[in-house]
Formats: sequence, structure tokens, C-alpha cells
Amino acid sequence: MTRSALRKWFWVHKWTSLVCTAFLLLICLTGLPLVFHDEIDDLLDNGLPYASVPSGTPRVSADTVIDTSLKMYPGEIVLFTFIDDDEPKIVVTMAPSWQTYIENRKSSHWIRFDAHTGQVLKQTKPYNADGIGFTELMLRLHRDLFAGLPGDLFMGFMALLFVIAVVSGIVVYGPFMRKLDFATVRADRSRRIKWLDLHNVLGVVTLAWLLVVGVTGVINELSTPLFSLWQQTDVKAMLEPLRGKPVPATSELSSPQAAFDTVQKNLPGMTPMSIMFPGAAFGSPYHYLVWTKGRTALTSRLFTPALVDARTGAFDRSIEMPWYLRALQVSRPLHFGDYGGMPLKIIWALLDLVTIVVLGSGLYLWLSRKSSARVPEADSELVASNRAAHPALPREAAE
Repeated sequence: MTRSALRKWFWVHKWTSLVCTAFLLLICLTGLPLVFHDEIDDLLDNGLPYASVPSGTPRVSADTVIDTSLKMYPGEIVLFTFIDDDEPKIVVTMAPSWQTYIENRKSSHWIRFDAHTGQVLKQTKPYNADGIGFTELMLRLHRDLFAGLPGDLFMGFMALLFVIAVVSGIVVYGPFMRKLDFATVRADRSRRIKWLDLHNVLGVVTLAWLLVVGVTGVINELSTPLFSLWQQTDVKAMLEPLRGKPVPATSELSSPQAAFDTVQKNLPGMTPMSIMFPGAAFGSPYHYLVWTKGRTALTSRLFTPALVDARTGAFDRSIEMPWYLRALQVSRPLHFGDYGGMPLKIIWALLDLVTIVVLGSGLYLWLSRKSSARVPEADSELVASNRAAHPALPREAAE
């Protein structure tokens, strides 16, 4: 590599790192509790516990809990119903009307039921009236800094700079270590040199993980515009013939549980997990929109929606998700490490801590550069050997 090329790579590594470091530290600090978000939510949950029932106890019908919800809040409608296949719970989300919900998303609230007994375990006030939860706070800071779409795009750009910093760091590390053993930490040198070696070693050792988390982070930050693109293209074209059709009244709707069963029969390799009621701005005026997921470790992160006629209960069709949303769905578990149980979560948390050390050490090296501008005599031989290892090495890297 020529001296000019190495200087350019060094410049790219230095400035991409400096620009994104503070935000990447925030992402890592907020990402750490998000790895354990299920456990933290369970710990902080003040709802009633699930009933202890014998193994194999059947679950109540979705119709039962939906009827209970409508009796609890007469005059309101059901927006969504979610059936959890990991825990014995069914969650019903309600609002005064679809129009009210479209105009103000905070008008919605939800009721959690025990899936075995149908007992109400917890219910919320209108959205966020109870205050934002801890993991929700961490997620908003991690994802968009409470800035919505502009925050999504900004944090996505920071993640992209991080990926560039990692790649350029590897390019610079190769020439720097030509005459040193791999992963050498020169503990007999100055503090700054030791931290430089540690920064380099940890970055190289965690290279694959850093790239996976960085690239999936960029993809995740694009979720809002990607779903908007899908809704404005494929979904809009599919639903255009249905526009203007009247939304059936609650009394005209067929059984939601039957809609789940119908989808299960027509998509045998998938598991129905939620149902959206007719009337949504991004749904059909007279179909149930049933979301399903696969049953294997990989396909459980891939979702397929299906339409069921809300009046007759007849299966209409399933909807194929575009490739870019498939990529988004696969990237989410890779980013948070929540697809392999507690052992994988612990590994992700440890790697997150290592990344914090890499970012912190890089910041320290930059802030301490002035104090090391005059190289101590004890390190003069070190600088000379570093530059001799590769003549094109910039002076800043040698020091």
C-alpha cells in the first residue's frame, strides 16, 4: 500500500470514528438493557401472574377475550388482537374508533388476558398515560433519540459511519502490525501506547460481530421508510380496488378465532400471531389482516400477512413481503441477539461491553493526543520501529 493510500485510510478511520463515537456509546449503553428487554419487562411488570394450570390445558378462544373487552369498554372498537405463542397471554388493543386512532395514536389502550383462563391480568390507560416504561425509554434513545424519522435516519447514518470506521481500522491495523505478533499489547510502553494496542486488539477480535451489529443497525434504522415504501407501492396497489367500501359494523363481523383457524389451515407452515380488524388506514375496509410467522428458528422472524373476509370468514389470500422487508426482519434478531435464549444474550452483552471499551479507548487516544505530541524518550525507539515496520505509516499512527 502506498503512503498516500494509507494516509487516506487513516484519515477516514480517524474522522468516521470521531464523528460517530459519542452516539455509538449511547447506542451501546442503551442497547445493553435492550438485549435483556424481556427479562427486564417481566421484572418491572405489575400485572397479575399467569394461572398455574396442568400441561396441555387448552387456551381460551380469541372470541371470548374480545367479547369481554367490548363489554368492558362499550362504544369502543377492537383494533388489534395479539396471541403470544411464548407466553400464555392474549392482548387486545382498543380505541374509540379507527378515525380517532388515526388522528391520535395515543387514544389507544390495551388489555392483557390469561390465555388459559381468560382472566384480565393488566390493562393500560390511553397510550403512554401511565408514563413511558424503562425499556421503551431505552429503545427510543437507541433508535431515534425521540426525534421520529429524522432521528431514525441520523442514527442510521451514525451506524454507517461506524461500519466504515471498523473497515478502515482493519486496513490501517494490517501495516501497523507487520513486525509485531497478532494481538500484541505492549504493556511495557506508555499508557497511551498500551491503550492503542488494546483498542486495536479488541477491534480486530470482535470484527465480525461489530460488522454484523453495525450493518443490521443501519438496516433497522430504515424500517420506517421501508415499510412506508411498501405501503405506498405494493399495499396501495393491492388495496386500491377496495377503497371506499363500507367498513362492517362490529355486529356484522365473523369470528376472529375462526379467522385464525382459517389462516392456519391455508398456511400450514405458519403460526397466526395477531389480527387487525377492518378499517385501518393501512389495511382493508372489510378484511381481517392476520399476521403469521414461521415455526423454525429462522422463519420465526419472517412474517407473512393474510387477508380473511371479515363478514364471511373466507380466506382471501396471503401477501408476499418484498425482499427488503425480509432483510429487515432477519436483521432484527441478529442486531439484538434475542433469538438464541439466555446464553446468546449473555454473549451479546459481553460483546457490547467490549465495544464500549473500544469506543472509549478511541476517544481517550484522541483526547490525549496533545499530551503525547512530544514523544517521550522512552518511546522514541517505539515510534522509530513502528515507522520502520511500514514506511507509509502516518506519524499520528506511529505515535
